[in-house]
Amino acid sequence: MTETAQRGGSSPLKTDRESTTISSAVVSSIASAVVQEVSGAEPDVGGRGATIPGDNSPTVGEFLGGLTSTGNRSRGVSVEVGEEQATVDLTVSVPYGRSTPAISQKMRDTVIKRVEKLTGLEVTEVNITVRDVFIPRQQ
Repeated sequence: MTETAQRGGSSPLKTDRESTTISSAVVSSIASAVVQEVSGAEPDVGGRGATIPGDNSPTVGEFLGGLTSTGNRSRGVSVEVGEEQATVDLTVSVPYGRSTPAISQKMRDTVIKRVEKLTGLEVTEVNITVRDVFIPRQQ
């Protein structure tokens, strides 16, 4: 049961006298942070395809993103945000040798919990597409 449902359907974002609007960029940033912290998963860097091991060269989009300060923080994250609800679609790469279902479920649960707690929005859906696996770098 979500926090909004537990409160009896009322939203902390709307009252008789005021309203708060949460932008999709806020939800994207939160979801992207969750993806990066959950079991070493990585947001998809989009269009990169296979790379040669050890090739850390940025794609053109990553290079231009760095120049324009947009970076790739929310790549692989797509959200729809309404007045009181949000849906999140994630495209990720997961570490080789780890349970994809377990990582996906933890990611889903954590995205829901974090977005609802930090924004007051009810998360109605989190869809995850696992696009690739990667071999974690040795520290």
